Amino acid sequence: MIDIRPAVSADAEEIAAVLEALRQAGRRKTAGDAAFVRETYIENDNRIACSVAVDAAGRLLGFQSLQIAPEGNPYGAPVGWGVIGTHLHPDASGQGIGRALFAVTRAAAEDARLPAIEALIGADNAQGLGYYSAMGFVDYRETPTAVGKKLVLTS
Repeated sequence: MIDIRPAVSADAEEIAAVLEALRQAGRRKTAGDAAFVRETYIENDNRIACSVAVDAAGRLLGFQSLQIAPEGNPYGAPVGWGVIGTHLHPDASGQGIGRALFAVTRAAAEDARLPAIEALIGADNAQGLGYYSAMGFVDYRETPTAVGKKLVLTS
């Protein structure tokens, strides 16, 4: 049984461990310590939602962040869109966790009345690109190193 719940400051160490595991597995270029996690995901002023997936033993398996894109955001996302990031421990993929996290995130995006959500995924990240496609995102822009995928929530 996987529990999806809002991330809290006390989760920062375990989230940082997930980021480090992804870095060690070659699926993320940088990791981050608990302070980075709090600032970037949990306590970010642009946060709409940040949810964690926890197994029955209490182990944090991953998280998903949704923020509103401000002017000058580092992703180049249109202002007012949501920016999503999904990070699952390498041992946790293929269990439906990403889909469960996205159900919560999508509801938060709809509640916030976002027009769209963008995911900027490394062009070499086949797993990430496949995940977002499975969630209904479509390619809409490319950078030299990444593919921008979007999900339009309003017409």
